[in-house]
Amino acid sequence: MPKFLVEASYTVEGTRGLLSRGGSARRQAVEELLKSLGGTLEAFYFTFGGDDAVLIIDVPSNETALAIAMTVRASGMVSSKMTALLPIEEVDRAAKLPIHFSPPGS
Repeated sequence: MPKFLVEASYTVEGTRGLLSRGGSARRQAVEELLKSLGGTLEAFYFTFGGDDAVLIIDVPSNETALAIAMTVRASGMVSSKMTALLPIEEVDRAAKLPIHFSPPGS
C-alpha cells in the first residue's frame, strides 16, 4: 500500500477549530477518513515552526492520496503537501533497471 508523508498547515479558521476541539479530535477525524477509504494512519504529530502537523499515512492507491489532498485543500481550513515515501526495496529494484539516457546536448 502506498505510504505518504503529509505536511499540513492550518489557516486561521482551521486553527480556531483545532483550539475548540483539540488535537485528539483532529487525529480521530483523520483516522476515520482514512479508514473509510481503506487506509491507515501510521503517525500523527503536531509541530511548530514551518508546519502545524506531520502525518504518515497508508492508502490503497495514488488516486486515493490525490482525492484526500484535493478534498482537504478544498476545505479552505488547511494547506498540505504530500510526499510519496518509497521503501528501500523499491529503490534497490529501480537501481537495477537498465536505463539508456542521453543528456541534453549530447
